[in-house]
Amino acid sequence: MKNSHSNSDSGSGFVLPDNHKAFAPSTLAASLLISVLGAIIGMQLITTVGITANTSIIGVVFAVGLGFVPLKAFKRFRDIHTQNLIQTAISAATFSAGNVMMLAVGVAWLSGNPALLVPMLIGAAFGVTVDVIMMYWMFDTPAFSVRNAWPSGVASAEALISVKEGGKRVLMLIGAGVVGAIGQAVRLPMDIAGVCLIGNKVALSMFGIGLITRAYAPRILGIDINALFIPHGLMIGAGLVAIIQLVAILLNVSKKKRGNESTETGAEPEATVPTRTALDARKSLIRGMTLFIAGAVLLALLSGIYTQMSMPMLILWIILAGVMSVVAELIVGTAAMHAGWFPAFAVTLIFLLLRMFMGFPTEALVVLLGYQVCVGPAFADMGYDFKAGWIVRGKNENKAFERLGRREQFKADFIGIFVGITVVFLGYKAYFLQGLFPPVARVFIATIEAGARPEIVRNLVIWAFVGAAVQAIGGTKRQMGIMLATGLLIFNQFGGFVALFVIAIRIILEKKFGDKINNTIYTVAAGFIVGSSMYGFITNSIAAFGRKR
Repeated sequence: MKNSHSNSDSGSGFVLPDNHKAFAPSTLAASLLISVLGAIIGMQLITTVGITANTSIIGVVFAVGLGFVPLKAFKRFRDIHTQNLIQTAISAATFSAGNVMMLAVGVAWLSGNPALLVPMLIGAAFGVTVDVIMMYWMFDTPAFSVRNAWPSGVASAEALISVKEGGKRVLMLIGAGVVGAIGQAVRLPMDIAGVCLIGNKVALSMFGIGLITRAYAPRILGIDINALFIPHGLMIGAGLVAIIQLVAILLNVSKKKRGNESTETGAEPEATVPTRTALDARKSLIRGMTLFIAGAVLLALLSGIYTQMSMPMLILWIILAGVMSVVAELIVGTAAMHAGWFPAFAVTLIFLLLRMFMGFPTEALVVLLGYQVCVGPAFADMGYDFKAGWIVRGKNENKAFERLGRREQFKADFIGIFVGITVVFLGYKAYFLQGLFPPVARVFIATIEAGARPEIVRNLVIWAFVGAAVQAIGGTKRQMGIMLATGLLIFNQFGGFVALFVIAIRIILEKKFGDKINNTIYTVAAGFIVGSSMYGFITNSIAAFGRKR
């Protein structure tokens, strides 16, 4: 579409067709039905396997599949923008049910206090809702630019476009998908390979170095860096510096010109005017923190924990809930934006440790823990979906179309979240009564029961300085400290070597062919991610649903 309309949503003369709207009857019905399936899959995977699949990619497969049903009523689902809306809804449902709601309620159940269950359900629903609203406010601001990588979003968009265009592009996608699935079957992390073809090369190189160090430090150095909380300390320091860097950008303190910064963003290099400004981002941070604080006040009242703390401690608890929620959201979102992985559980654990050192009562720790596990995952997941939508809508060629289309995706995300919350509310007891909990929920509760140890504090402080230095050296574009810490928090025996090898191949290809190779690289990357994600989704689903309860 040509940019012949005004940039504003109203008065531009641009109107979305009905099949591009989230609440169009057929789109809404399909989104609701498939989101129920996605939510059930998310609950099953998180409780029996401990993970959820790449929900953006899985959503694409379901959405595209509807268009191939050989019935006249399903032809409308062949429209790429309708598919994008359905993909957004199921992605939100799967993630909100698995990674958010089940984890939060599981923490409350395992704490042994049944009175916390209903407040936690309400608090988790509130938290994930604010999480999504924050991404809608923050996306395509200088803090979370659409021109950054968002690898899963690129993969989703490439898959949708390839199916629509057919021909060589879809064959290339299918071929790369087969390679991705075969590679994943023989334990080669092809999802990492795909991401390294899209994201920032320096950031992903640090990620790869982190993966290698985590996997081989016990053999070479004889130490378990995870047990020593080295990655956690690095993340604390890097996270603090990242927040300072972000604030500097939003306050326009940084004087660097865009031309002097890295242009490795995973998007087309030509500049486009952002749909939101640094001022929008600053307002969003203030509003978001206010909402998170309001949710914490509500949760403190509903759970009764306010009776266990003095007024100064309660005020500190509430303020920490707001501040740490926003900080966690920004760290998780930054990692997701640059590398396609986000250490949400690790960030939650880091903040749990910090609160433990402050001496909060056990129930106050549990309640705030359950609230904060809801912050970050849905934020990052929606960023992927917005990136995919931005690409299929023409990369902001028509600003009115982009604004209205993104708003419809926002509505579709809420459809999915509503379904995810509802399915968990109706079904969580069926899992918990059989002893099926998200494994990481047990880790959190075990951490609280173990208590704070002085040696942990020492290691966190020491390595926080290192993380801060690495993050400061890399700057805002490369996010070296955040990405190094992210790699150190993940165990993947071959992931680091694959990452560095693929980045080297990418550099060679780009030097030889220039920008004209980009479309091919992105399609192959999308295939790798789709193939590996589908292989993991299918095998994990078979294992999850086939496991005896």
